[in-house]
Amino acid sequence: MKFTPSVRVYGLGAILLGSLFICSRNFRRIGDPSSLVPLAVASIAYLLAIREFFATPRFPRHVIVIGLLLAAFWHLQFLRMPPGRDDDVHRYVWDGRVQRLGYDPYLVVPSDPALSGLHTSETRTLNNPDLPTPYPAGAELFFRAVTAIHESTLALKVAFVFCDFAIVLVLLDILRRSGQGMYWVLAYAWHPLLATEVAGSGHIDIVGALLLLVSFAALERRWRAVAAVALGLAIAVKLLPIVLLPLYWKRVRIRDTILAVIVVGLLYVPFLKGEWIPIGSLGAYVQSFRFNDPVFATLEPAISPQLLAVLAPLVGFLIAIRLRNGSPPLSSSAFVWPVAGSLLCAPVVYPWYLLWMLPFIRSLSTLPIIIWTVSIIPTYVVWHLRTLGRPWSVPGWVTLVEYGSVATVGAIIFLRWLTRPAVARCSTDRVV
Repeated sequence: MKFTPSVRVYGLGAILLGSLFICSRNFRRIGDPSSLVPLAVASIAYLLAIREFFATPRFPRHVIVIGLLLAAFWHLQFLRMPPGRDDDVHRYVWDGRVQRLGYDPYLVVPSDPALSGLHTSETRTLNNPDLPTPYPAGAELFFRAVTAIHESTLALKVAFVFCDFAIVLVLLDILRRSGQGMYWVLAYAWHPLLATEVAGSGHIDIVGALLLLVSFAALERRWRAVAAVALGLAIAVKLLPIVLLPLYWKRVRIRDTILAVIVVGLLYVPFLKGEWIPIGSLGAYVQSFRFNDPVFATLEPAISPQLLAVLAPLVGFLIAIRLRNGSPPLSSSAFVWPVAGSLLCAPVVYPWYLLWMLPFIRSLSTLPIIIWTVSIIPTYVVWHLRTLGRPWSVPGWVTLVEYGSVATVGAIIFLRWLTRPAVARCSTDRVV
């Protein structure tokens, strides 16, 4: 019996729904087989759905509507689950709370006994309590704004899910204007990382991803001032998208750049205590934090961490420069590869860092990155191993699965590209 593409997509959506529902019930045991196995099933179903999207030029509107409703359901399931005891969202609550109490999050140390009275039940278990915050000013002010409405991890997670929903709306507008299939919004909305890292654990990266997508959409509409300011705000949430600056060369005006710099500068005004821009524990992060870093770990014995820390943004910059010079038309894939190259060389590559790329992966040229956003999921096993007293490091088999999958897909795509006629190569190089 042969099923239509719509029926197959519905079936894959049902598998995603069931497996993510099971995963959400075991979310507090992230990395344990009870959560990792259903998450792996969801990941396979997601990749099969991507295959359907590439193979089918059109889907009925009801596929999109029902697909988004399914995504909303499993988001709600994860949203109602409490985050892990030391998830970053507890730090977000602390940072917002101390700001409202008149303290500087770049200076106060959560473990300071003199500040023990400032803690709540949700902030006492925050991670790395011996360090001040590492987050830029845009993220800090976001924490303050949300905790002013309601001071809880749930309030922050709700805010992040709203940002997730806003990304869907912006994506629908981008797809409509570009003439692409609207069903590609499901390539974003169905990604398992959104369930675990946005609705489940709650990470600020989704706010930056929204701002970056707004910047991309503004560039398409030639709203150059909006594009520049949105990029500046995204950088003020986390520094990662700074590597995309070359893509804005000659696409925004000098006055737009000055406006963006002024806006970002104003965000730092509440935290200025002298002539230096506060960075909190960012230096300690580069010096000491390591996770899922094959390139950084390989080079670190021969090069100092401070020097190596420059490598990640440098690689991203160079990729962005190459893409800007080689592809004058604006493309979503150009916003993926510089970020991916930078992350590949970073000292820390957590799964939620890849949230930045999810709104932009919808072309064959980004297929290796699509694979990476799924192959990184086995790193959750580290959280489970930690509960068993094992070291905080990614097992070799996980690294092989994660990066080996990406390398294999990349090699296959490259070899198939080489064997095609020159005319076909030119046509497949055109991405959106």
